[in-house]
Amino acid sequence: MTASLDASPVAEVRAFRERLAGLGGDLDDAARIEALRELEDLKSAAAAAQARISVDFDASQRAAQAAAGVSARRQGRGVAAQIALARRESPHRGGRRLGAAKAWVSEMPYTLAALEAGHLTEWRAELLARETATLSAEHRAEVDRQVCGDPARLQGLGDRRLVAAARRAAQRLDPMDAVRRASRAERDRTVTSRPAPDTMSRLSALLPVTQGVAVYASLRRYADQQKAAGDPRTRGQLMADRLVELVTGVAEADVIPVNVDLVITAESVFGADNEPADVTGHGPVPAGWARDLIRTAIERLGPRAAGWLRRVFTDPVTGDLTGMDSRVREFCDGLDRLIAARDAGICRSPYCDAPIRQADHVVGYDEGGRTSALNGQGLCQACNLAKEAAGWSAQPRPDPRHTVDTTTPTGHTYTSVAPEMPGTRPSPYPIDLVWAAWLRSSEPARRRTRRRSTADRGSRRPGRPRPCCRRGRAPAPGTAGPRRCRRCRTGRRGRTR
Repeated sequence: MTASLDASPVAEVRAFRERLAGLGGDLDDAARIEALRELEDLKSAAAAAQARISVDFDASQRAAQAAAGVSARRQGRGVAAQIALARRESPHRGGRRLGAAKAWVSEMPYTLAALEAGHLTEWRAELLARETATLSAEHRAEVDRQVCGDPARLQGLGDRRLVAAARRAAQRLDPMDAVRRASRAERDRTVTSRPAPDTMSRLSALLPVTQGVAVYASLRRYADQQKAAGDPRTRGQLMADRLVELVTGVAEADVIPVNVDLVITAESVFGADNEPADVTGHGPVPAGWARDLIRTAIERLGPRAAGWLRRVFTDPVTGDLTGMDSRVREFCDGLDRLIAARDAGICRSPYCDAPIRQADHVVGYDEGGRTSALNGQGLCQACNLAKEAAGWSAQPRPDPRHTVDTTTPTGHTYTSVAPEMPGTRPSPYPIDLVWAAWLRSSEPARRRTRRRSTADRGSRRPGRPRPCCRRGRAPAPGTAGPRRCRRCRTGRRGRTR
């Protein structure tokens, strides 16, 4: 670059962002509304600039990988993850952003222009890219022209009306597009689970419409039958319980023979403390709820209870789990569970909320990395594949909690810190102050130790006097042993030992 760093576009954007921090203090209400509108347009223009930069970055990275001899099939690996890290988003969302940016720049110029001018938000521009994903390049460009060619047509359109306009134009150009979209959507059927407030979980199923309607109708019919028979539960409760019973095969929804990784302190288990517990993959739960879960499992299963209280030792100040080492390359079941519990069941890549699928080495095994808790981290499959691309590196850092520094091919470093474990008791003082206080308190004792003679550092086995008591002293009255000196009989403050 010929321009200096202070005059670079990046520095200009940073300076403008800093000036925005003081905006709005001395404005009247009308000016505040105008400022809100201009800032919203600025967000759209920034999204358009991010799209162009992302496309250029993808092309540059692919060219560099091709020059380095990377096969065509592997070119582009890790690019979306780098974009996601820069935007503080998950790799999945980073890939979606990159795909939409490519569509705007190469095939949807009117959408990109509307985004730059502030007539569209980034989310609505992504909706247009999604609705035209199965069209040919020519039909996609025509839908883009019909919907966004005239910015005045975009005024006042909400998400649903904008999507309807894009679908209407697409079906006119390609009537078979709806069939292809249905076939593509059917391949994406899946079941997902997300944590919900108050120790609940939200289970969702994406199904073809006929199957989804049939499942709901069956659950609804069962709930109506049970209500007619006098069951006091609500229809929603009956449908939820029936779903659990059908899927798991148990007779009662409250008795589930499935392993649940619950990390809890010993004090909370026995009611001496109310430190929140942690369900791996879900998050923190109240200590009382965790005790009820353990108690209910033991009471309902009785002698068939296959419950385990696995001791997981943590540092009482930092909360970091104690390590386990292995001499093999693969992470054993116990070490795998330890890493999953330490990382709370969530991928350790920054900004990624995907569940852990694989435990892998921070420093590769082929590079001398050990198979240990310190050199292990839980990752989702996408993040684990991304870090295997050329130019990526990671190092564990000896911080109070398990910390990993990941460096991307561009030289940027991102830090991931393991979540706090239940029972963590952080010190109210900084570590350096605690260390200095320990040095001051222990310095006089260490000085006294250095002034002691060689004879004073003799054996101190129980029942054996110090060497100083054996140097020609007469036996104590009424005893057969030697007389003890005052130093052996008293402590530093005159207390009798």
